[in-house]
Amino acid sequence: MKKQTWLAALAVCLVLATLSPLASSAPDGLETVAGDKGFLGMGKDSLVVAAAGYLFPGIENRALATIMAGWLGVFIMFGLGYGAACLILRLRKARESQ
Repeated sequence: MKKQTWLAALAVCLVLATLSPLASSAPDGLETVAGDKGFLGMGKDSLVVAAAGYLFPGIENRALATIMAGWLGVFIMFGLGYGAACLILRLRKARESQ
């Protein structure tokens, strides 16, 4: 993919993460089902928590903390996705040159 496509996709994801505090405050589907079925409190905490509860630590404003947590997730996932795409492309080129 072209670099402009990656940058446009990143921009869209950052805009959506910025708008995330405007989303419904109702629990998501999985959380609702877990509550309905009675196993919501049985989950264990992850060993790695970057932004627990979708709130960036150390920021008092909940909306801003949610936006920052979303941006963190976007940058992590984009980095992984872009890295994987570059690796796959490099492996394909190496295979074709043999």
